[in-house]
Amino acid sequence: MGNEHPAVFEIIPVRNRVSAEVRTARMSDPVFGTVFTEHMAEATYTAQKGWHEARISPFGPIPLSPATSALHYGQAIFEGLKAYRTPDGGAQLFRPEANARRFRESAARLSMPEVPEELFLGALRELVAADRQWLPCAPGTSLYLRPFLVATEEYLGVRPAEEYLFGVIACPVGASFPGGAAPLTVWVSDDYTRAAPGGTGAAKCAGNYAASMAAHTQARNAGCDQVVFLDAVERRYVEELGGMNLFFVLDDDTLLTPPLGGTILPGVTRDAVVRLARDAGHRVIEEPYTLDQWRADAASGRLREVFACGTAALVTPVGTVRSAEGEFTVNAGAAGPVTGRLRETLTGIQYGRAQDPYGWTLRLG
Repeated sequence: MGNEHPAVFEIIPVRNRVSAEVRTARMSDPVFGTVFTEHMAEATYTAQKGWHEARISPFGPIPLSPATSALHYGQAIFEGLKAYRTPDGGAQLFRPEANARRFRESAARLSMPEVPEELFLGALRELVAADRQWLPCAPGTSLYLRPFLVATEEYLGVRPAEEYLFGVIACPVGASFPGGAAPLTVWVSDDYTRAAPGGTGAAKCAGNYAASMAAHTQARNAGCDQVVFLDAVERRYVEELGGMNLFFVLDDDTLLTPPLGGTILPGVTRDAVVRLARDAGHRVIEEPYTLDQWRADAASGRLREVFACGTAALVTPVGTVRSAEGEFTVNAGAAGPVTGRLRETLTGIQYGRAQDPYGWTLRLG
């Protein structure tokens, strides 16, 4: 298998599949990212052969040398998307081509080989087909898919690796936050920033998340659900909420979201929300917004709602903002109607309950 037609997968099935009873028990109330399906997708890249050895194989450990370059220099990227159960018992993905494109962009930023769209989408299709019984059907549940790409060359020199592993694993998931769509309480980080101009903020690379852990710990210690990151230059402008994008709903029905600019991850859900909001009659603007503006607009009533969006969180309201300077609330800490309508529209398309006029969904059967 070469670079032009890399999507023919060898299927290596699990010999002894878990029983229906065991599978049902594991899927009954899964904590996000803790219960995995029985197979994984894999493909290998070398500088000499390009992409080859695409396969669906039993989920299990990946053998790596202690000198594997990813362990030392951090060439590792990933994506996140979901397969949704439709009302007729089928399955579909939401905008997987956008995830494939962002995956290629992340790879290019980290000097890694780009995974062709055909290979990326083929891995998703084949894995969901192999583990279709793990696709949950309870309301609000889905099968989370985690594509990843890591450097596997056994080499300690400082240069881009010449060998890589592309993989996809899957796990059944329920709601991302225990309170479902209940408003989040968030912590504003004064000590840490997520990304700086010229850095890797627009790439979905592992190092970005490692660097955010200390801020997330501060947020948890402050009794908060998530952390708000400010810009790295002036420490004034709101950028991201953890791994999610933020939207501010103003009293004239305008939706404001921070501009991407290379330091904010271009969210697939963010892009969909912009389109849905505009089609619903809202004015959507992308412009800088400071923490001081957030606080003042919440106090004056100009700011009506705030919500975060992402693959895991979908569209989730933000109610309370805490920082070293104290706390304030938006809309008395309650969810708002714009957030609710956008969430319902988005999830309706994702789960196949509503018509998809945008061609965003990919039917898997």
